[in-house]
Amino acid sequence: MNINGIRAIYKFEMARTRRTLMQSIASPVLSTSLYFIVFGTAIGSRMGEIDGVGYGAFIIPGLLMLSLLSESISNASFGIFFPKFSGTIYEVLSAPVSPFEIVAGYVGAAATKSLIIGILILATARLFVDYSILHPFWMLAFLLLTALTFSLFGFIIGVWADDFQKLQVIPLMVITPLTFLGGAFYSINMLPEPWQSLTLFNPVVYLISGFRWAFYGVADVNVGLSLGMTLLFMVICLSAVWWIFRTGYRIKQ
Repeated sequence: MNINGIRAIYKFEMARTRRTLMQSIASPVLSTSLYFIVFGTAIGSRMGEIDGVGYGAFIIPGLLMLSLLSESISNASFGIFFPKFSGTIYEVLSAPVSPFEIVAGYVGAAATKSLIIGILILATARLFVDYSILHPFWMLAFLLLTALTFSLFGFIIGVWADDFQKLQVIPLMVITPLTFLGGAFYSINMLPEPWQSLTLFNPVVYLISGFRWAFYGVADVNVGLSLGMTLLFMVICLSAVWWIFRTGYRIKQ
């Protein structure tokens, strides 16, 4: 394995983040803080508990997941799209690095950025809402798995997109609505039938439910199923990335 090649790609992507701290780090943290102020402090103080958890604390896993998904996809998709757009991708492809090492560098950097944002959001949430983490190991596990999985998904989007507008189509038109409808601000058990059953077809439900269980020990679906769905989506993304490099789809053409 070419560790130096992975490190070079990783350091290049992280250096780009340091040059754009306001856009890459500060902006998502400030945006999420507004949700905590409005929903956690203002509205949450007037609402009762959900599954024994105060509303302000209840929405923390959902808001964190909302930021994590969007930032993982955005960081990874732009990271591979810009070399395609500028033509420097051919320098990477001609270098003595394998497809695995290329993906490890880009996806690793994107996942690292997302984890930094997630930790900062958790720290910021403490300023507005009192919360606890019942299972810290599983919280970190879900955080890492989600960041890696959706960074892989973002890498696929970056390869697929042929202009800057397409980079935003999936995050804005698909991921964000699914997150809002996936129990970020409520428990799906509060929904009447048939909406409660239909919501189970939303894959983001399993991510938020498993993450919330790690915080408070309450979940809308079985935590084992949540973990399994996350791993399944990761396998699907890995298979798609393997196919991209095997066929050269929009990356060698």
